[in-house]
Amino acid sequence: MRVRSFIKALPFTHPFTISKGTKTHQPTFIVELELNGIVGYGEAPAIAYYNIPVEKMQADLLAKQTFVEKFAFTTPDRYWHYLHHLLPLNGFLVSALDMAAWDLFGKIRRQPLYKLFGADPANMPVTDYTIGIDSTEKMIEKMKETPWPVYKIKLGTDRDIEIMESLRRHTDTPLRIDANAGWTKEEALEKITAFAAMNVEFIEQPLAKDDWEGMAWLYERSPLPLVADESCVYEQDLAKCEGHFHGINIKLTKCTGITPALRMIADARKRGMKIMLGCMNESTIGSAALAHLGPLADWLDMDGPLLLSEDLATGLTYDFGKVSLPSAPGLGITVQL
Repeated sequence: MRVRSFIKALPFTHPFTISKGTKTHQPTFIVELELNGIVGYGEAPAIAYYNIPVEKMQADLLAKQTFVEKFAFTTPDRYWHYLHHLLPLNGFLVSALDMAAWDLFGKIRRQPLYKLFGADPANMPVTDYTIGIDSTEKMIEKMKETPWPVYKIKLGTDRDIEIMESLRRHTDTPLRIDANAGWTKEEALEKITAFAAMNVEFIEQPLAKDDWEGMAWLYERSPLPLVADESCVYEQDLAKCEGHFHGINIKLTKCTGITPALRMIADARKRGMKIMLGCMNESTIGSAALAHLGPLADWLDMDGPLLLSEDLATGLTYDFGKVSLPSAPGLGITVQL
């Protein structure tokens, strides 16, 4: 097996603001695995508050490259287990390599990944389109620019209710709210109670990721479903989320790849919890991996390529929220680095 890596900085169409800050570009790390002339691709974007920059991913890969390449590849889950122990402090890199391994495996098997996952494309949920924090005028302008069947609204300001009232005067489209851990429990309950009358589907990560006492309190009182994001990073976090959240947001990069994501989906179903699949502003490479898992979820947030003005691959199509899965083997995309 041979591995190569690439660092890219993909510009956003509009500056992207959440409660944690603003960025104009998305740094992302791409890996390429080649085995017997077959090539697989994986991607891991850098997210500042997880403290794993793309330079760290590349440095760790170069330091362990011999061991990454010498593994006798048979199946992605065995490879993930090996990588998980080889790179215990860099789950983002493990995720990118795991994704590339699944792409490679699908091409070896000559099957698109959704078939290997037992996922039915007919069950694909529509993806939302994210509106970052901005002036209400600019947020409405973005909605007009991209008509969509459901939006995810980033909040976490002192004018959240005012923002939502303004958006509701513009549209009655269903909305999802992501506070990115930006509220206190009392503030959250006040705002969620107001939002319950505004055709809001659910609230994502209302409180700080480790405020379990606050989440238990809010869980008992919230009139809307609560979805864990930063509180549910790894598969072992899922058990703690039960009784604190109604659902979880699985992101491939943070949970360390497709392999653990499949286990998290099965575990959440056993616990009766809802499943959201979320993105971290990946290009079409990472978004394609998410798309193949899409039919296994209740909610989908994979608008990364729609928010970026440059992409690294083709093969995914979006039609007013509906994502069409590629039928080619593996991820089913054509990569252009």
